[in-house]
Amino acid sequence: MPAFLGPVQPYCRPITLGHPLSVLPDRETIPSMSAVAVNSTMADNQVWKAVKPYMNGGLSGMGATIIIQPIDMVKVRLQLGATGGPLGVAKDIIAKDGFGSLYKGLSAGLLRQATYTTARLGIFSQLTEVAKKANDGKNLPLWQKAACGLAAGGLGALVGTPADLTLLRMQADNTLPVEQRRNYKGVGDAMTRIVKEDGVAGLFRGGGPTVVRAMALNMGMLASNDQAKEMIQAAGFEKGSMIPVIGGSLIAGFFASACSLPFDFVKTRMQKMTANADGTMPYKGPIDCAMQTLKKEGPLAFYTGFPTYIVRIAPHAVFTLLFLDALPKLQKSVGL
Repeated sequence: MPAFLGPVQPYCRPITLGHPLSVLPDRETIPSMSAVAVNSTMADNQVWKAVKPYMNGGLSGMGATIIIQPIDMVKVRLQLGATGGPLGVAKDIIAKDGFGSLYKGLSAGLLRQATYTTARLGIFSQLTEVAKKANDGKNLPLWQKAACGLAAGGLGALVGTPADLTLLRMQADNTLPVEQRRNYKGVGDAMTRIVKEDGVAGLFRGGGPTVVRAMALNMGMLASNDQAKEMIQAAGFEKGSMIPVIGGSLIAGFFASACSLPFDFVKTRMQKMTANADGTMPYKGPIDCAMQTLKKEGPLAFYTGFPTYIVRIAPHAVFTLLFLDALPKLQKSVGL
C-alpha cells in the first residue's frame, strides 16, 4: 500500500458480497427535493398566507352547509307559517315533494358560503391578528372580539346578500300557490330572473336586515367562541384539543342564535314579501316590519322557530369551527 494512502485506510470499509443492502434507505423514504422545495415555497408564500384564512373559512362553511341544509329548509318553512313542529314539517315536505326537496336551494347555499362565510371568517381572522399584534400578542378582551365579529359579519353580509336572497327564494318557492311559483331551475336561473324582474338592486332586497343580522350573529358566534375556548383552556384543557373546540362551538351556537334570530325573522319577512292587491308592499322597511310584527303578534313572534333555529345554528357552528380547526392542521402536515 502506498504510504500516502495510509491516513485514509482507517476510514475505508471493505465491501463484501454479503453486505446487507437492506439497511440502505428505501427510495420512498428519501423526500423528493422538488416536493420539499414546493411545500417550503408555498408555506412561506405571502399571497398564500393572506388567502388561506379566506379559503379555509369558505370551505368550512360549505362543508357545514351540506350537513345542515335540511334543517335550514325546515326552519324557513316554519318562519313562513308552516305548522306541526320541525318533525311534522319535515315529514310533510318529504311526503309532498320527496326527500330531495330538503336539499332544494343547496347550490345557492353553497354559493352563499363561498361568498359570505369566506369573507366573514377571513376578515375576522385578519382583524383579530392585527388586534393581537397591537396588544403585544396577548388575548383580546371580549369587547375587542365582539367588535371584530361585528365588522366581519357586516362586511361579509354585503358580499353574500345576493346569494342569501336567492337561497331563500328557492327554499320558499314550493310554499307558494302553484300559479305564483317561480320554478327556478337552479341558482344561476334564479339570480338571472331576479335581475331581469327586479333589476340588480333586487339582489340586495332586505340587504339592511341581512347586514344587521349578520353583525349580530357573528358578534355572538365568533366572540363567544374565542372567549369560551380561552376559558376552557384556562380550566386545564390542552389548547387545540377537541374539548375547547367543541365546547366553544356549542356556546357560540347558542349566543349566535339568541342574538340573531329577531333580525333573521325580519330579514326573512322582508325578502319574501309580495305586493298587496293594490300594488303596495306590506312593509315600508325593516323597522316598519318589526313594528307591525310587534303590534300584531307580540315580541315572542321574533323567536318563532327558535328550537329549530338553534338546532340549525349550533351544529352549523360546530361543524364550521371543526373544519376551520382541522384544515390548517391538515395543510401544515403537507407543508402548506
